[in-house]
Amino acid sequence: MADNIPPRPPKSTRITLELGSSESRLDNVLLAALRDQNENPRLKNISRVAFKELFNSGKVLIKGQRARPSSSLAAGTTYIDILD
Repeated sequence: MADNIPPRPPKSTRITLELGSSESRLDNVLLAALRDQNENPRLKNISRVAFKELFNSGKVLIKGQRARPSSSLAAGTTYIDILD
């Protein structure tokens, strides 16, 4: 079974989340993943205020759709794109 990986938007950072169980809020999981990644140093050291602004300005996408901080995540693989 092949994974259906959505195309990555230009000028974006992709975060791939591998979850063993569902999570009730995207923002908590994504902030931890950003601090663990090394692809984008600006996002690695992002403040909570700047992180919140990414959601408010629509720069956090799941499958090309604008994500909300309170979005729940299912177990498995989720691809999140953050527009620069």
